[in-house]
Amino acid sequence: MRRLLFGIIGLCFVLGLTACWGAKKNPEVTPTAEERAEYAAQNPFGEERFDMPVGLEHRADYPELIYIIEKQGRIISKSLKSPLDKPEIVLDIGDRVYDEEGEQGLLGLAFHPKNPDQAYVNYTTETHTIIARYDADPANPNRLVPASEKILLSFEQPYANHNGGQLAFGPDGYLYIATGDGGSGGDPHNKGQNLGSMLGKILRIDVDGTTGEKSYTIPSDNPFLDGEAPEIYAYGLRNPWRFSFDEATGKLWAADVGQNRLEEINVIEKGGNYGWRIQEGTECFEPDSGCDKTDLEQPIYTYGRDLGVSITGGFVYRGQRLPGLIGWYVYADYGTGTIWALRQEEDGTVENRTLLQSDANITSFGKDATGEIYYCTQEGQILKIF
Repeated sequence: MRRLLFGIIGLCFVLGLTACWGAKKNPEVTPTAEERAEYAAQNPFGEERFDMPVGLEHRADYPELIYIIEKQGRIISKSLKSPLDKPEIVLDIGDRVYDEEGEQGLLGLAFHPKNPDQAYVNYTTETHTIIARYDADPANPNRLVPASEKILLSFEQPYANHNGGQLAFGPDGYLYIATGDGGSGGDPHNKGQNLGSMLGKILRIDVDGTTGEKSYTIPSDNPFLDGEAPEIYAYGLRNPWRFSFDEATGKLWAADVGQNRLEEINVIEKGGNYGWRIQEGTECFEPDSGCDKTDLEQPIYTYGRDLGVSITGGFVYRGQRLPGLIGWYVYADYGTGTIWALRQEEDGTVENRTLLQSDANITSFGKDATGEIYYCTQEGQILKIF
């Protein structure tokens, strides 16, 4: 039986969400018949299952392939043109990935936009997060060489949960990295607000430069260049498991998991403080200990325990097959399986709609080379929204 993924252990046991196990098929979020008919999902690979898929990426020079991140330490590729073909192992670093707890493992992948023969990954050891680069095999560019590993960043994790996981290249060409607050419950070390710590942050680095012993440089306009952690781009986050860039506007969208009450969606700005652990969503986290919201960035949208227990961030849709979704941010709740879409108007107001009820634990979303959206389930499926 597969071990439970990041949501149950880190977001139920640690947070004290005793109702998490029963959150499936919440009647309060069941879509209407009209909503159910509007969108659906299908598995392009038939009955094939994958081993704890937690992410899906594409590569510019292999548009017919998608790359599936398996939590235990493998990246595999699958052909969308020949979906019944066997998967190809692109990288297997299971010997160095530690995934014994629910939120540990191989958690993120990003191909360099100008040099896709370089891939960047985010994984955990028993005690640390590792951000590393792997190079393609010259004899088979679709495979990454385990021995080519170059570690860019390594920082300690005080607990097993809240490791973040996402990394992606922005429109500026820099690599962005999501880190959780380091775990336990309630951020006991206040890492989210500590500008001397890389935990509870969005980091930004330039992987095309080197400085001293580092295999990257700090972008000259990073907001905290004079601080102890100049890699920080934004802070005050709890566990931004998944973020993404809108390819049309360049906006950085991040879903952040709540503690006891509210899940939230943020549009991340350089230097912004997104409030954790001063606030959870828009509410004071510990009102009796003080709650000064001055200069805190507020989420553009939140939802409470009546709708779900653990948000899974997705993408702003820019594909062609679903014109009614263009410009909408697609996301889900891990516990209930509900998939929504949200649109922010120019005046800042938002509209939210239910797309479908997946009846699955959704671990992550991904896009193919044409911009069509897929989601991964803890049960091992990859499904495409249509």
